[in-house]
Amino acid sequence: MRRADEGPARPVAGRRRAGFVMFLSILPFLVLVFLFSYFPLYGWIYSLYDYRPARGLSGSEFVGLQWFELLVGSPTQVSQIAQVMTNTLAMSFLGIATSVLPLAFAVFLNEIRSTWFKNIIQTLTTLPNFISWVLVYMIAFSMFSTTGLVNTVLLDSGLITIPMKFLDTDQNIWLTMTLWSIWKGLGWGAIMYLAAIAGIDQSLYESAKVDGAGRFQTMWYITVPQLMPTYFVLLLLSIANLLNNGMEQYYVFQNAFNRNTIQVLDLYVYNVGITGNSLSMATAISMLKSIISVILLLSVNALAKRVRGSSLI
Repeated sequence: MRRADEGPARPVAGRRRAGFVMFLSILPFLVLVFLFSYFPLYGWIYSLYDYRPARGLSGSEFVGLQWFELLVGSPTQVSQIAQVMTNTLAMSFLGIATSVLPLAFAVFLNEIRSTWFKNIIQTLTTLPNFISWVLVYMIAFSMFSTTGLVNTVLLDSGLITIPMKFLDTDQNIWLTMTLWSIWKGLGWGAIMYLAAIAGIDQSLYESAKVDGAGRFQTMWYITVPQLMPTYFVLLLLSIANLLNNGMEQYYVFQNAFNRNTIQVLDLYVYNVGITGNSLSMATAISMLKSIISVILLLSVNALAKRVRGSSLI
């Protein structure tokens, strides 16, 4: 006969088995996170050496915190880092200021009644996200170089006599980079908001229409407020990643004319480490950037917990 206390044992065993299966399903992703996020932290040890690739780490001289002292001890280095930080923060704040555009685009796109036209617009605006920045620069060069399409049309029409330098200049470079980022990511950024719009209770719209609300009123008083929680979460994450501009976009657009104003922190680390052949200095700068990013993330998480009542991490 079955004992009375054997009954609850099976559900417990089933939950353990289900939990083990779930752990196995996420194990590959945990391994990837370890390999690409935590294991590379071993490379921070290079900041303590005067690393020479030909000698290897064991043959390089141990210098301790020399590279960190050089970052704040040399006036030239300090001024250069100050310019890089100015570029980085300017690009980041412009990105944050324009982060509302995907939300607005998703709201207006949702109002298009023609399904086929809506699908075409969404496809055309999402497609640039899958184009590499190298191809984006090729498009920019073919259109805005001194021999590009725009200058050719302006010269042939007699509007200008000397080709305009759109790419070979440091004028308005922050705004130019922001516009290219918007063009590339607008449609992709709107996808999350479109998914949030699909989850809005349709009875809210029906009640508003019964009360005589028009399309603009339903957008402003129902759709936009329902999207605000999603927007603020993404906004807080953007603030936490204030120093992470990426490198690819600025790397392909940089040249001798705009180098000082386009060089963000990620690109500066690359230029110091690869072009300047100072891997130890680049590692030290990257370490400081990571530490500051973690501090920003924890600060934003504390702010989110105070405002929303729940943390992001």
